[in-house]
Amino acid sequence: MKKTIILDNGHGIETPGKRSPIWKDGTQLFEWEFNRDVVRHIASKLTALGFDVRVIVPESSDISLSERVRRTNAICKERGAGNCVFISIHANAGGGTGWEAYTTPGQNNSDKFAAALYEEAEKKWGKQWKIRKDTSDGDADKEANFQVIKGANCPAVLVENFFMDTEKDCRYIMSPVGREACADVVVAAINSYCK
Repeated sequence: MKKTIILDNGHGIETPGKRSPIWKDGTQLFEWEFNRDVVRHIASKLTALGFDVRVIVPESSDISLSERVRRTNAICKERGAGNCVFISIHANAGGGTGWEAYTTPGQNNSDKFAAALYEEAEKKWGKQWKIRKDTSDGDADKEANFQVIKGANCPAVLVENFFMDTEKDCRYIMSPVGREACADVVVAAINSYCK
C-alpha cells in the first residue's frame, strides 16, 4: 500500500497575531495564507510522485487542534497508522532566524521522519540560513507537546519555516522561490523517509 501523507496547514484567516509586521513597502505576510500555499505546493508535488495525499484543513478558517487530530486519526484508521505520515506546516515568530522542526519528547518513529527533514534542510539551506537544532538527546529535532503531533497516531512532525517577524526571513518566505524551497524540502524528506 502506498503511503498516505497527511498535510496540516496551521492556523486560519481569523487567527489573531499570526502575521508579520507591515514592512516599509506596505507588504505583510499572513501565516494562514503562507501555510496553505506551501501545503498546496507539497500536495501537488507528492501527488505527481504517486503518494496518497490528504489535506486535513481545506477551509480558510481556523479549525481547532482537537478537530485536526480527529481528522488525522480518522485517516490513520482508514489507511492504517503504519501507512501514514503527518506534517504540520507553519511560519515561526519570536525574533529569530532560520528553519526548525519539532517532534514530541522521547524517541519514536517521528524522529526518523524529522531526521530526513533536517537532512534535506541542510542540503537546501545549510550554507546560507540557520538550521535550528536541539542535539541534547542525540538528534537534531526540537521537542514539544504540540497537540497536533502529540495526538497523531502516526509519525508526526511540525515544521517552522523561518521567522515572519524577522524581515530577511519574511521576505524569503513571501517570495515564490522561498515557498517553493519550503515545499521541496518536505517533498524530498518524505520521499527519502518513505523508502
